[in-house]
Amino acid sequence: TPVQIKEFGAINKIDFSPVPPYNYAVTASSRIHIYGRYSQEPIKTFSRFKDAAYCATYREDGNLLVAGSEEGTIRLFDISGKAPLRQFDGHSKAVHVVGFLSDKYRIFSGGDDYSSNLWDIPSAAEIVSYSEHTDYVRCGCASKVNADVFITGSYDHTVKLFDARTKHSVMTIEHGQPVESVLLFPSGGLLVSAGGRYVKVWDVLKGGQLLVSLKNHHKTVTCLCLNSSGQRLLSGSLDRHVKIYSTTSYKVVHSFNYATSILSLALS
Repeated sequence: TPVQIKEFGAINKIDFSPVPPYNYAVTASSRIHIYGRYSQEPIKTFSRFKDAAYCATYREDGNLLVAGSEEGTIRLFDISGKAPLRQFDGHSKAVHVVGFLSDKYRIFSGGDDYSSNLWDIPSAAEIVSYSEHTDYVRCGCASKVNADVFITGSYDHTVKLFDARTKHSVMTIEHGQPVESVLLFPSGGLLVSAGGRYVKVWDVLKGGQLLVSLKNHHKTVTCLCLNSSGQRLLSGSLDRHVKIYSTTSYKVVHSFNYATSILSLALS
């Protein structure tokens, strides 16, 4: 039977720690709650936010957690501590997306000020700010293969691929609807974007060629995730469904039905 835990506000992000015991961070309202596998109550809370917190995400060693906020600051937490280790200031509006590059020493972010930024953790300094999107940047991900590559998706209907070594984006993909979620396959060769009723798969190595366009939801698709083997892709939507696709055929192999709209999704 599924365990149900009640939070105080809409949940904008769930992220599993990549290391045992595989706790998970839930970002809702102005708090980040850390839950254990079987815990009904949070085992830890980060609550140093004046307003809404967004997108609490673990580093791949499970030691650090980064989060954006409504006031535009980005905070870095040590899992064993309470107060933020670092604060990154530079966005002029809310930061809905943050994550670590695979070198572990840099953070990428996307804001409602239309910018996609890169930050240095040791110095808390902004490395580069790209102002190429023309609307809110609401999702993003980093390459696991190349530590200089990250991607952001925006309500301007585009997904942009950035390389930290260049001054401009190296690829722009037109999704066709406001982009709510993006992910890269572990190999880095395939990109998935979600927005509107569509989930689209693109071949990055062929310059962003569209491979498949999936229209299995009745309302906006809000979130995506992959299982660890890369054989299953999951999408959640405002239509209250989570669809599971085989990544070999891109057919729906299973569907979950929930009581309310799905805003976030995570897989251990």
